[in-house]
Amino acid sequence: MGNTNNAVCLVTGASRGIGRGIALTLLAEGARVHVTGRTVTDSQAAVHPQLEGSLDGLQVEAASLPGTLTIHVCDHADDAQTERAVADTVATDGPIDILVNNAWPGYENMVEGEDFTWIRPFWEQPMWRWRSMMDVALRAAFVSARAVAPGMVARRSGLVVNISFWAAQRYDGNAIYGIAKAAADKMAADFAHDLRPHGVAAISLYPGLVRTEAVMRNAEYFDMSNSESPQFIGHVIAGLWRDAALMDKSGGVHVAAALAQEYDIADIDGKRPVPLTL
Repeated sequence: MGNTNNAVCLVTGASRGIGRGIALTLLAEGARVHVTGRTVTDSQAAVHPQLEGSLDGLQVEAASLPGTLTIHVCDHADDAQTERAVADTVATDGPIDILVNNAWPGYENMVEGEDFTWIRPFWEQPMWRWRSMMDVALRAAFVSARAVAPGMVARRSGLVVNISFWAAQRYDGNAIYGIAKAAADKMAADFAHDLRPHGVAAISLYPGLVRTEAVMRNAEYFDMSNSESPQFIGHVIAGLWRDAALMDKSGGVHVAAALAQEYDIADIDGKRPVPLTL
């Protein structure tokens, strides 16, 4: 579609983790990046289930980067707030080029008290977990794309990225998680069908093991040898935006590390993660 320099990007759920990494990468490439999140200050982060990661902290990191950062405090459980974040982005910087649907409260409270409820069978899962993944994360992706699509269609240009994972295709410890990620893949595929006549792309994108704050707190339990930085997937999204054949990829499920090989992209430490497979 073009160069990310000056591209208008909206990344949902960027207080921490992959969303934060994507935002920093796009900012480093000179994009006009708008982000959403609920955790504004470090003091709020300290009592958040993920313990760290704030929009204030992101702003500090972004200060030295060439792109421009605009923060939208947004609770994606409220459709009106999601729609307002899109409208305010357009009002500030014009039509959105890239939407990254990353907001994901589904990892919060995996441990309740001292009970690791994440791995319980589906009939013992708390219903709040369904609401977090389906009624908030998945719904927010739909509402965001619904709000962004008319502008993309009018310009015949744009990219919608749903951040998903292998749980869509195999059991990965939690039935609700698998259902939500499978739905994210299907959503991207059906978005792509409707958008194709208008020259707009939609894809589902899988990271590998990402060195998020939560993963690094528990690094002793992971094999980190093939892990990815949070910024890595942002470089892949930038590569997609530059890809003249992007429409050929629209509607598909893509592994970030595989696309990085195609685009000759290395991680920020110079390593080249090996794509995971089933």
